[in-house]
Amino acid sequence: MLAPWPGRKARIHERQQRTCGARPCSAPAAGYRRSGPQLRALSQYVKDLSFENPGNRSSDGRPNIDLGIDVSAQPHEQGNGVYEVNLKLNAKAHTEDTTLFLIELDYGGLFQCIQMSDEETEASLLIECPRLLFPFGRRLIADITREGGFPPLLIDPVDFVQLYRQQKQRETQGEAPPA
Repeated sequence: MLAPWPGRKARIHERQQRTCGARPCSAPAAGYRRSGPQLRALSQYVKDLSFENPGNRSSDGRPNIDLGIDVSAQPHEQGNGVYEVNLKLNAKAHTEDTTLFLIELDYGGLFQCIQMSDEETEASLLIECPRLLFPFGRRLIADITREGGFPPLLIDPVDFVQLYRQQKQRETQGEAPPA
């Protein structure tokens, strides 16, 4: 039988105290200071959710699925480097002549950017924040389509870095964003 690590129990207990004590879980431990840029996720929530199911499932074959993804960020009224980031996912499943379902999700989160330059803040809000929100939005879309009587719609992972680069390239070329 292997002997337990010395002090292991104390470290685990200390970690539990830091994250599960009386103060909020996002608060740093007393005397603990992080230097440099920080991105804190303060909350996440469903802002708007709509599912339309016309009820016509008589079509044979695989439906066409049109998927849209949009990310936006704006300063929150709270200030202090707090921003609201919205991830909008929408999907329409249809055949040539029939709409099978339409789902729209607006999933939001509050994030705080600490000690970041404007460029770092913009990249964090449009890359890292949606990356954190996406798995939850993806799960909601899958659950709602399944509850609507369809196979779950599993959205492929999204490369938010690539989307951000494409947007920046369009801005430098003076193009309008796609509708």
